[in-house]
Amino acid sequence: MEPILDCQNLSKKYGNFFALSNLTLSLEKGQIVGLLGPNGSGKTTLIKLINGLLTPTSGHVLINQMDPCTQTKKIVSYLPEREYLNTRMRVKEIISYFDDFYDNFDMHRAYKMLEKLQINPSARLRTLSKGTKEKVQLILVMSRDADLYVLDEPIGGVDPAARDYILNTIITNYNENATILISTHLISDIENILDRAVFIQNGNLVLNESVDDVRMKYGKSVDALFREVFQC
Repeated sequence: MEPILDCQNLSKKYGNFFALSNLTLSLEKGQIVGLLGPNGSGKTTLIKLINGLLTPTSGHVLINQMDPCTQTKKIVSYLPEREYLNTRMRVKEIISYFDDFYDNFDMHRAYKMLEKLQINPSARLRTLSKGTKEKVQLILVMSRDADLYVLDEPIGGVDPAARDYILNTIITNYNENATILISTHLISDIENILDRAVFIQNGNLVLNESVDDVRMKYGKSVDALFREVFQC
């Protein structure tokens, strides 16, 4: 089976600084993968390269054997860390916009998630709290039938009470052949849903192991190993 994501000797340089340095990483289909590392490790740079928002200095990144392009945007569903929606629009207007824009958007799924999170579809985005806006963005991303979901800090801005539902939303709203790549600092909150953990530091790959192998090989949780490796 061909990998959904294939990075070979991938580097991104800014002046004399390497945000990523000769990173080689392949991810198979049908996995939930944690992209983990301290601030400044290169996580967001990698995510932007995957989504074609940056151009590699050297090496390559392939999505389903394609360079990032219009075709890959059809199969990658991306949740950026920052808010990006027009806050003057109503939630239902944004859903309609996504339904028009993406062939793989499921409007029924979006409204079902809105209902469960008790978000009013008629509300304007600017009237919602920061956490609720982030929930809306996640709903939009997870309402697509994508092959690769790339989530940058999907639970960073929401209250702890909502995290379990959001994580359940993530794992129940994608097909089993898709891959989810989650970048987060809240490792203990997501560890139970992960199949694989990827550690990066200073733009270099430090670890790429299945969660089961981490526990068997190191005798500790992914969160505990992360704290040991990065001394935090």
